[in-house]
Amino acid sequence: MIDPAAPKPYFLGPRSENRDWLRERLGAALDDWLAWRRDLFADDPAAVTPGDAAAPAFLRRRDALEAALGELGAKLRGELPTYSPRYIGHMVSETALPALLGHFAALLHNPNNTSREASRVGTALEAEAIAMLAEMVSYDPAAAQGHFTSGGTVANLEAVWRARFRLDHRLALALTLAETEGRPLDPFADAHLTPEAAAALAARHGVDDAAMRARSSVLGNPFQIAERLSEASGRPWRGPVILAPGHKHYSWIKAANVFGLGEEAFWSVPLDAEGRLSVPGLAARIAAAREQGRPVLAVVSVAGTTELGEIDPVDAVADHLDGLRADGVDIWHHVDAAYGGFFCALDPDEPLLAPARRRALRAIGRAESVTIDPHKLGYAPYACGALLTRDAACDTVSAFVAPYVERAELGEAPWTRTLEGSRAATGAAATWLTGRALGFGPDGMGAVLSATLDSCRAIRTAVTGAIPEIRPLDPTDTNIFCFSVARRGEALSVANARTAAVHARVAASPGFSMSRTVLGREACGELIDRHVASYGGRRDADRLVLVRCVVMNPFWSEPAVRARLLPELTAELAAIVTATEDQAAA
Repeated sequence: MIDPAAPKPYFLGPRSENRDWLRERLGAALDDWLAWRRDLFADDPAAVTPGDAAAPAFLRRRDALEAALGELGAKLRGELPTYSPRYIGHMVSETALPALLGHFAALLHNPNNTSREASRVGTALEAEAIAMLAEMVSYDPAAAQGHFTSGGTVANLEAVWRARFRLDHRLALALTLAETEGRPLDPFADAHLTPEAAAALAARHGVDDAAMRARSSVLGNPFQIAERLSEASGRPWRGPVILAPGHKHYSWIKAANVFGLGEEAFWSVPLDAEGRLSVPGLAARIAAAREQGRPVLAVVSVAGTTELGEIDPVDAVADHLDGLRADGVDIWHHVDAAYGGFFCALDPDEPLLAPARRRALRAIGRAESVTIDPHKLGYAPYACGALLTRDAACDTVSAFVAPYVERAELGEAPWTRTLEGSRAATGAAATWLTGRALGFGPDGMGAVLSATLDSCRAIRTAVTGAIPEIRPLDPTDTNIFCFSVARRGEALSVANARTAAVHARVAASPGFSMSRTVLGREACGELIDRHVASYGGRRDADRLVLVRCVVMNPFWSEPAVRARLLPELTAELAAIVTATEDQAAA
């Protein structure tokens, strides 16, 4: 049973209930920063004198700044109230106080985690915070690597960068042996040599990095290398493919574009009847890639899909890839856990999460790389994503040189393995302080997220029990509840129009915020068919319109909040559904 008091010390509260304590802590952080600046070089002359501060021109400019700040504050009062339990729209919610304070403290000092020379403390905090996240997802924190990014999109791009390096390294080795010793080149088999087999092959033939560098499509001319790969293999080189499920995040299409692979190289893996990655479908895609001589740059599984919050069978994917690896085929596995990664903090026997989903989460640590977003279910301020890799070998990327930010005695500069050249320490500090204060285990963040699972189910039960036209989409894996609005037996096109009209009225209402999503038949055909069949409907459209509720706010678990808002939410939805029916009848 979740303790309703669990989140109370760690969040401000929907009516700023913890404001006095927060004001004191923000003031203390500000005072500490001001004292540090004042005292560190105490004998240096003051740049702003009392005379400056009293000058009319100085005061006019300060008055102008105050007026502009007041104007900004007034504008921001019109911003979306994402802190409120009434906001169940998108993947954003109340910010945790440890994360807010950590972000604020680091913001004042403003370190740039591009280099240890530019960020003495920020880079150390980052390493410690990455170790905390790594332990949460079942990586060995002593071996795991990673860094913070601006969000899941960049973290996914970072994963492609690393997977591409390993694949390119294998192909460069194979091309070297083909061109120098006449060894037959098989693009699929050679690209997927295990690390041990590749190292043994290089050692046996005395192949060094210089020889492989000359045959790298990443470091050399990719078009020329493609011609040489075609000649050595005896078949046209068409490049690698990325395999990701149909419910993938849009960032994967961006990755194919940014890395010059082309969208054709993005092969969608079919989904099963419940809308999760199909392992037989994945096996078929890998077999097709092998047949066409196209290496698999990465297999992607998702833990917490953007639309529905579903968790793919990560364990079954890992089992399949382990089977291939036992046969000498080593394929990179990336888990896009941008949303759902923090569910790893739940109790291993969490009753509100299905056993299959618990097994999937426990298997995340078997992947080569993981994306996770603290600015989602880590309740950190934007922008805060992270890439985790299993070990240093998986974190390797192409080498770069920039002497102005390098010092040998400080070790490898962080910027050499990040796409972003400048990175704030705010996300690292926010995550670090959250980990130290709340913790990323069952008694800390896990308790908060367990409460959101319970709240999601309470909302679903209340609205579906009171409003017959609301048709919940099954399954509900996590804390995202989606539904359509349909009469018994009606056509999907009519239900889609009604659902869209209901969402439009919800969006125009000041009471509650919900979002909308659309599932397409190409990716989710079986899931759409199951949903339409659940209310005896007729499928005459190739898409399913849904109202989407992301129940992240921790205060839905508060009895007084739930007692007040659940009936109000149900009544408002019922009135909107009725009004929509009346409008259609008129």
